[in-house]
Amino acid sequence: MLLPTVGTALRRTLEHWFQEQDIHPRVVAEYDDGALMKVAAEDGLGCFPLPAVAVPEAIARYEFQIVGQAQGCTMQFYAISAERKLTHPAVVAMTSHTRGALFAAPTCRTKLQSRP
Repeated sequence: MLLPTVGTALRRTLEHWFQEQDIHPRVVAEYDDGALMKVAAEDGLGCFPLPAVAVPEAIARYEFQIVGQAQGCTMQFYAISAERKLTHPAVVAMTSHTRGALFAAPTCRTKLQSRP
C-alpha cells in the first residue's frame, strides 16, 4: 500500500481505521506529495488513499478502480484568503458551491484506489 508519511492527519486517521478493522497493510512506500503517490499507483506499485471528492477524476483520468472504502476516515480541506471576509462575488460563489456540493455530501470519505 502507498500511504502518506507518518504524522500526517490522513495517515493517523487511516492507521486508526486499520487498527479498528484488524487490517495490517504492507506499506510499499510513503509520500509527502499526493501527486507522486498517484504516479506510483499508476506504475502499479500499490493502492493508495484518495478523498471521495477526487475519485471521479482519478477514475476518468488514470483509470483507477476502487478497491475499498475506509468508512469514517475523513480529511479536512482549507481555503485560505488574505481577506478576513470574502467579498469578491466569484470567490463567494465558488466557496459556497464547494462547501455545499462537495463537502456536505455523506460520500466525502477516503477511498482506496488501485489501477486495474
